[in-house]
Amino acid sequence: MSLTAAMKTAQSSFSNVGLQSAVASKNIANASNPNYARRAAVLATASSGATVVETQRAQNEALLKQNLLSISKSSGQDTLLSGLTQMKMMLGGEDYELSPSTYLAKLRDNLQTFADKPNEVSLAETVVSDAVDVANSLNSTSLALQKARAEADADIDTSVTELNRLLSEFQTYNDKVRQGTAAGTDVNDALDQRDKLLTDISSIIGVTTVTRTNNDLALYTSDGTVLFETVPRAVSFQPTTTYTATVEGNQILIDGVPVQAGTGGNTSARGSLPALLQLRDHTAPTFQAQLDEISRGLINMFSENGDDGLFVRNGVAVGDDLTVTAVVPGLSTVIKVNPDVITSQGGNAMLLRDGINTTYNVNGDASFSDLLNNYTTAFETPTTFAPEAAIDTTGTILAFSTGSVGWLEQNRSAATTASDDKNALLGRTQEALQNVTSVSLDEELSLLLDLEQSYKASAKLVSAVDEMITSLLQAAG
Repeated sequence: MSLTAAMKTAQSSFSNVGLQSAVASKNIANASNPNYARRAAVLATASSGATVVETQRAQNEALLKQNLLSISKSSGQDTLLSGLTQMKMMLGGEDYELSPSTYLAKLRDNLQTFADKPNEVSLAETVVSDAVDVANSLNSTSLALQKARAEADADIDTSVTELNRLLSEFQTYNDKVRQGTAAGTDVNDALDQRDKLLTDISSIIGVTTVTRTNNDLALYTSDGTVLFETVPRAVSFQPTTTYTATVEGNQILIDGVPVQAGTGGNTSARGSLPALLQLRDHTAPTFQAQLDEISRGLINMFSENGDDGLFVRNGVAVGDDLTVTAVVPGLSTVIKVNPDVITSQGGNAMLLRDGINTTYNVNGDASFSDLLNNYTTAFETPTTFAPEAAIDTTGTILAFSTGSVGWLEQNRSAATTASDDKNALLGRTQEALQNVTSVSLDEELSLLLDLEQSYKASAKLVSAVDEMITSLLQAAG
């Protein structure tokens, strides 16, 4: 090897070591950054030896796509589970002690006791108090349910705003990647930022990616709607501030196409938006229909000759025929106990025994219990409920109210199991992706030690060449 060739080799080695050390140092500095993909300096053979030709970014397209899918599924499932848990808390939590079914069972038991002792005023007062508890439970649960729908609507509005922001930012980095790839410049930092935005977007709405010329990405929703193609598509939503049982929320539109709501306890929703739509437009309204059907059943059970008796429909036209099997939206919000039997409102609790609108106890007998026995029998008599309530259409009112709790618990249980499964899958997917892309401090420090030895070898080569040149000059005189 000539002295000139030796010097060129040493010079190339110094350059390579410097570039490789810079890459290793950057990796170490970003070891704790979950959005950073490890870099590696790629060497190629040249006339003067090896040389760094590019800085390569660790990536795995298949694992990235699977990770995006897992994120969207997990986000949608967790959003649904959160809403179902909130609905459970409306009923008192683990034991459902605030549910209408709990108060109905208590009303039935004390009504039977009153029927056995119809002359006890205190028992009449107890039954009326139980009835007030039932009505209050239906009222408060219905109001809380509509509040939850309004909160879901507000969350949708916030998520849509955030999604539009993320898509706009995605365009910025996608343009950098596309233009840099075409120009042959380093686009690794832009790729890191673009992948981070992808994960944020997928938690809001499920996305699939298509790679095009110059590493350009096009984004589509899980159902095929264009989300981003060179420029972001408009995501629009008009929020609704106040919800009642008769109010329907507005659609979410992506490029003019409605977003579809998720279905089932193990929801099909990919991302938080479809899950929020499921809660607002399907889960909560179904539960509302169940509460309204319980209210309709109660008013019918205690009616007197077609008129409202113990329970009245405050704000709902008395002329409405509640004997027809159909949901009356919002009935559970307005059902009340007839003030004619509430002592604190100037009423008389014993009218429950004698008749509120029609006098059944015409002789004023203290032992008269026919009307009370009819009420207790009604608790055991099957009736028909509307199919919109999504539980058994025929059964007693107690069975129906218990079935409502069972329906909620079944959905929440399915959502809990699915959430555990989807989060576990997400954890494994993220781990697999990080094994490919994340920085290992041990590996980087080991590489730095190797580079140090390479630097020392190059330095020795330069020192040897220097000594040979010095000896040559001295010999030449």
